[in-house]
Parts: sequence; C-alpha cells; structure tokens
Amino acid sequence: MSASTVDLPLWIPPSAAAPVVVGFSGGLDSTVLLHRLAGDPDARARGLRAVHVHHGLHAAADDWAAHAQHVCAALDVPLEIHRAHVQPDEGCGLEAAARSARYAAFAAQLQPGDILALAHHLDDQAETFLLRALRASGVEGLAAMRPWRAHGAGWLWRPLLATPRAHVLQVARTRGLAWIEDTSNAALDPDRNFLRHAVLPRLRERWPHATGSLARSAGLAAQACDLLADDDAAAMATARTDVPAVLRLDALRGLPSARRARVLRHWIATLGLPPLPAEGVMQIERMLAGGARDGDACFDYAGTRVQRWRDLLHAAPLQVPLCAELDLEWDGAAPLALPDGGRLQLEAGGPTRFDVPLRVHARRGGERIRLPGRDHHHSLKQILQMLDVPRWERAQLPLLSTPGGELLAAGDRVVAAALDAWLQARNARLHWTPPARR
Repeated sequence: MSASTVDLPLWIPPSAAAPVVVGFSGGLDSTVLLHRLAGDPDARARGLRAVHVHHGLHAAADDWAAHAQHVCAALDVPLEIHRAHVQPDEGCGLEAAARSARYAAFAAQLQPGDILALAHHLDDQAETFLLRALRASGVEGLAAMRPWRAHGAGWLWRPLLATPRAHVLQVARTRGLAWIEDTSNAALDPDRNFLRHAVLPRLRERWPHATGSLARSAGLAAQACDLLADDDAAAMATARTDVPAVLRLDALRGLPSARRARVLRHWIATLGLPPLPAEGVMQIERMLAGGARDGDACFDYAGTRVQRWRDLLHAAPLQVPLCAELDLEWDGAAPLALPDGGRLQLEAGGPTRFDVPLRVHARRGGERIRLPGRDHHHSLKQILQMLDVPRWERAQLPLLSTPGGELLAAGDRVVAAALDAWLQARNARLHWTPPARR
C-alpha cells in the first residue's frame, strides 16, 4: 500500500444511505480520517459532516475550534461545534469526565441510523487493552474498542482500528496535512500517556510487534465476549422480573459465581447505568450470602445504587430523599409538582378539591395514622414495613396532613380512614407519581 492512501474500506450498512459524521478534534488521526472520507464519493453522497467538541479545558480550545472550522470549510464539509460542560467531580477524574462529555455530545448529534466515524487506530487499541488489563478488567474490558457498535440513535465506526499510528502519520506528512498538536499529550501524568510514551516504546524494543499483538489479544477477547453473550442472556432471563431494574436473588444464587458476575455486569449495562466495578460484584456476592438487613445491603458507585430488598436485587440511579423542610399547601384542584420530580394528583370524574387545603410535607419520624376499619392509630413506619414499601421509596413519600396536624396519607401507599371516606364519597382517588429513577 502506498503512503498516499489509507486502508479505509467504507462499511455499507443495510440501509445503504446512512450519513457519516466525523468526530473531528483537529488532531493528527481525525485529520487523516476526515480528509480520507472527504475524498470518497460514496461518503459525500451519504451526507458527510463533522462535529468538533469544545471542552473548554485548554487555553487553546478556541484556536482549535477555529482550526476545525478552517479545515472543514476548505474541504466543504459542514461542521457543528458543540460546547461540552465537563464535570470533573463525578469520581472518575478529569480525563474520563471529558471523554464522557465528548461521547454524550457525539450522541446528541446523531440522527437515527447516522454513523459516527472516530479515528482510533491500532496503537490506541493496544493502549486501551493494557489499561484495562492493569485495572483487572474482565473479558469485556479486555475486548477494548469495537470497530462497530451502537451509539445513541446511530452507530459508532472506527475504520482505522487496524491501522498503525506510524502509517497514519506517514500519510499525513505525504499529503502535507496540517493538524493540531495537543502539548498535554506529551505529559506522563495521565495513565494512557504514560503507556504511550514510557511503556509501549520499551515493549517494542524487545518485541517489535507488541502493538499488533496486544491489539489482536483485544480482538480475541471480543470474540470470547460474543461467544459468551447468548449464555449470559439466557442466564439473566431466569433471574428477570416484570421490572427490568429488578432481579430475583434465588435465581442469581443458582448460577456459578463466574456466570453470575457476567450476568450482573450485563444487567447493569442493559439499564444504561455506569459499568459495575469489581468491588460492586464482590459487594453483591455478600448481599446474596445474607447477613445484612434489607436497606443496609447496598452498594453505591458513580451515582448508582444496587440494593437488596427482600428476595430481590434492585439497581437505579441514586435518589435524593424528599427535602425534610418541605411544607406546601395543596387544595387538590390541580396536580402538585414536588421538588424531587414526583407529583400528587386527585383523580375524579369532575372538578374536585379538598374541603380545606392540606399540608404536604416530608416524613420526620414518629408519625401515626388511623386506617379504615381501625379504632386506633398505628405507627406509619410499621405500616410501611408491613406493606413491603422499600426504604428508598419511603424516603420519597410525601405526607398529607390537615392544618391541625392529623396525618391523612403517605403518598397513595397509605390512606387514613377520614380521607378514604372522603374519596369514596366523591368517587375520587389520590395518586402519587414517584420521581423518575433517572
């Protein structure tokens, strides 16, 4: 292959007309990829365009965006510049937070069926494999980057994944291309840069084909993942409930530990939650073994909670409890939006409102309520336990009380005798919509 071309066969999707969107940073790799696609008649016919993500983390970020505009204008390729908001306090570090923001920005630009083309090459694959191995990743992690996978409403394509960086650089120089050099890439602090500049060169001194061998190992791991996927799905099906975010503990206990770990990771992935770390698998193993009380048996990570409740395992984003200072007035005439995203509503055949406005407030402990058909008041806490209302839901329950302080309801889970009689007389119903488990 001559130095003036890149081995970059265009994959033709079944739709045969999917537009290609190039993730264009302005660096060496994406510059070569953009020029290659811009010179391909089929890519042009599909509706080639580019997107540049402006992180705002580097002093030269505005200059990089201007460079991207200049290159795309010269190639007559439409460019969208997306300014991403990076939150480095998510517990994953600045580099990972920037990557997450970048991929979210790419996903936001994709229309159904669009193909996002990224310029990761063979050396990137080898680095990713080593990073994952050093973090004790399982076979999914060792599979590193796939050349093709779903992303957002479309697809992610890495056409240079089998191309060494040296060849990409040779093509850029031969064609006289101009690209951005990010000086931060030379620093040894980020793990990937340390591998790139200090580790892989030493490995290649002893094993010249180290980069290709590591990338091939990633490919073999990907094949192993694909072979295991069907069995994982079948095993997870035995533990499923009607609610995707809930699995049966008895079915999980019946699986071999290695299969159970794979099922748990697959389950979390299907829910769109952050990848379950190795510590999470260990904590869930302890939950399955028992010993901890329901509500105490949980594992929190990256804004997510996995929690045992009775004979079930739940997973969802962490929810903030209803504000303890909440104290609102509600007459029931219109739905009441709560600060946490929940909602209270009176459902009836016609206009209905309470005889006097009620107080809507959070639980503070020690509440008592008289249920229909009972002569005495009972502890709300005990009633919620008897009804198997999970602890995380109890923390979100809005309480309804009279202006004088008599408890009338806890969401729609518990309704007092007085309010129940009032509702029945009007053929009405109190409905509480919990906040979405985002």
